[in-house]
Amino acid sequence: MSENTARTLIRDARILGGAPQDVLIEGGTVARIGGALEAGSDARVVEADGLVLLPGLVDLHTHLREPGREDSETVLTGTRAAAAGGFTAVHAMANTFPVADTAGVVEQVWRLGRESGYCDVQPVGAVTVGLGGRQLAELGAMHDSAAGVVVFSDDGKCVDDAVIMRRALEYVKAFDGVIAQHAQEPRLTEGAQMNEGAVSAELGLGGWPAVAEEAIIARDVLLAAHVGSRVHICHLSTAGSVELVRWAKSKGWQVTAEVTPHHLLLTDELVRSYDPVFKVNPPLRTEEDVLALREALADGTIDCVATDHAPHPHEDKDCEWGAAAMGMVGLETALSVVQHTMVETGLLDWAGVADRMSFRPAAIGRLAGHGRPVEVGEPANLTLLDPAYRGEVDPAAFASRSRNTPYRGRELPGRVTHTFLRGRATLMDGKLV
Repeated sequence: MSENTARTLIRDARILGGAPQDVLIEGGTVARIGGALEAGSDARVVEADGLVLLPGLVDLHTHLREPGREDSETVLTGTRAAAAGGFTAVHAMANTFPVADTAGVVEQVWRLGRESGYCDVQPVGAVTVGLGGRQLAELGAMHDSAAGVVVFSDDGKCVDDAVIMRRALEYVKAFDGVIAQHAQEPRLTEGAQMNEGAVSAELGLGGWPAVAEEAIIARDVLLAAHVGSRVHICHLSTAGSVELVRWAKSKGWQVTAEVTPHHLLLTDELVRSYDPVFKVNPPLRTEEDVLALREALADGTIDCVATDHAPHPHEDKDCEWGAAAMGMVGLETALSVVQHTMVETGLLDWAGVADRMSFRPAAIGRLAGHGRPVEVGEPANLTLLDPAYRGEVDPAAFASRSRNTPYRGRELPGRVTHTFLRGRATLMDGKLV
């Protein structure tokens, strides 16, 4: 059956964790919702048996590495990992080789996403040429391209020049774009290896102070307010950053923020092992920071969860700490970590998860057709989750080309069983289609 003619009946699914209902998918949309629905003999039937049905997840922050670092990930392998994790759309970051700072490169990534068929890929354009921080990239051309870029970021590097940041905010305001800032004051993090604090002092590793993140956030929310433009804070990681975003939102400024799953769960205590799998940018912080991030995600100060999926080949992570690359893969474990840290702690229900992992990220990225409620007439971008499942994370089973997960051997709850992209199954019974 083709994408546009496939008919699927999902029986006894708990939409956002509610009472079991049947959901009929037809022509790529949700056709009917109710009890004891009939679909005809040609329909595929999925027996959900009370599984949780969510809108397809949307990631604002994914590194697909292509073009240039296909040894780490490709658009195909990355989108397969996304589908396995319940995602129907991802935003591909610009730090590729060549950098996605022109219409040609973003269109290449966009077309590769369309060819993969596992999820929609929305390229993120670079703010500055070559991520160099000194000259604005072709923001307008990328926006006007077939890729229709709305979000721009030099992620991996901070736009540390205040004048360049102001100009970028002014430029994207014309088409309601957003600048997604990697908040890291470079002079304050020279030689930094981990969070600055008691553990870094004990281990003798260069400290990465919280103020290096917070100083940039403070500057940029003020700039956004001055310009009247939109700024989004990538991978927020400290309690102080939470307070700055909360203050900016109280002023009514156009400020949004994301948090990664690993910053909701892991702390700098894990660095005592010197295992480079725990080396990440921004670094793992303290338990106090983790709890502040969870509370902020629950109360809406932090808008969404974004994976910062950062694949690396074996040789870049299986080495001594100082030489190891920073980053963790996260697409295939994100929903499980959020269930563990937010749902099982009572901080969010499944409706809240849908809001933070689908509705809000799609709205921030102005992503049409995604982040929509599970209602009749809406696109059938859907995810089925078995919340009762518990199992150890096995990176050997990942669809991603890379295996640098911090959860190897850790027991986590929840398992994505089915993912549908406009009604077409990309994951069935836990297996990629």
